Amino acid sequence: MSLEDQVVVVTGASGGIGRALAIELHRRGATVVLVARRRKELEALQGELGSRATVAVGDVTKRAEVEAALATAVSAYGHVDVWVNNAGRGISVNPEALTDDDLDTMITDNVKSALYGMQASLKHFRSRGTGQIVNVSSMLSRTPYVAIRSAYSAAKAALNSLTESLRVQIRESAPGVVVTLVLPGPVATDFGSNARGGGPDSRALAGAQTAEEVAVVIADAIRDRKREVYTHPSYAGRVAEYFAKLQS
Repeated sequence: MSLEDQVVVVTGASGGIGRALAIELHRRGATVVLVARRRKELEALQGELGSRATVAVGDVTKRAEVEAALATAVSAYGHVDVWVNNAGRGISVNPEALTDDDLDTMITDNVKSALYGMQASLKHFRSRGTGQIVNVSSMLSRTPYVAIRSAYSAAKAALNSLTESLRVQIRESAPGVVVTLVLPGPVATDFGSNARGGGPDSRALAGAQTAEEVAVVIADAIRDRKREVYTHPSYAGRVAEYFAKLQS
């Protein structure tokens, strides 16, 4: 599928993967709707992109603001073709030290935010008979070997299950709607420094992909309407190795 003239909503578009993805999609001819809480950063990105970009300031942990973002996109362009649930947040707390608020925050920021996007966009896609939902998860949902990311890993694992469950639900009732799961590893963004409780700067991690590299993989997955994709060719093997060791 060509991305030319596709309308794509990207949450978490004010920085990191979301910003890079919006730029990559726009470069390929898509029209992008930029969603995040930070108006200044979104408007700066819109200024860089010029045409085919609209800002929808909103907090995606609030259902009403997600629905408002969809309404903004439809008002501007008549419809949406792809909805990317990219917004999320990390944590730097070991399992034994987790508080109720830590876990609640991770679920809200990484699961509820995506659920609201899935539900709002699905209703729109059902009416059109086609569409694509893209959920950006994490390799830590499959290989939760970083203890301080405990609740983040758990929340992303929950997102994986919701993604697959939605696929099962709509397989016959909405066959034209594709649900895509994206699994990045370390990415050189401010994710680490913005994590709840602070933590190591992701930009200093060995082997971290750039946000631009990840954006290319996601854009390709949208173009090809893939159901699941790792952002690096080695990651599938790493997951297999992880589970093989658990069985040894």
